[in-house]
Amino acid sequence: QVQLVESGGGLVQAGGSLRLSCTASGRALSMGWFRQAPGKEREFVAVTNWGGDTYYEESVEGRFIISRDNAKNTVYLQMTSLKPEDTAVYYCAADSGWTTLQGMVLPQWYDYWGQGTQVTVSS
Repeated sequence: QVQLVESGGGLVQAGGSLRLSCTASGRALSMGWFRQAPGKEREFVAVTNWGGDTYYEESVEGRFIISRDNAKNTVYLQMTSLKPEDTAVYYCAADSGWTTLQGMVLPQWYDYWGQGTQVTVSS
């Protein structure tokens, strides 16, 4: 059983930046960030594998950067040029298995989820 602890959400004005962190209690080959806005389904934001390869949802590419520190079992999401439409609860996800980056965009791939952290972007 892997536990995930997230931090770093908050309220920011449009155009601002936030950095999310998620630390796992054990090793996770696959890690990613998802988000869920009110009334919407949970959606993929960015994923990274053990080797540091990354894949982004189209609307955040160029604005968000996902990175990981394997020694600390931690994944980060640096968010810049934030927009009101980025407002959502952001969830960290992890799995001890390996799959392709494209496979990692599916929420059902992941066995472990964080508690979620609210990100609110005001206009």
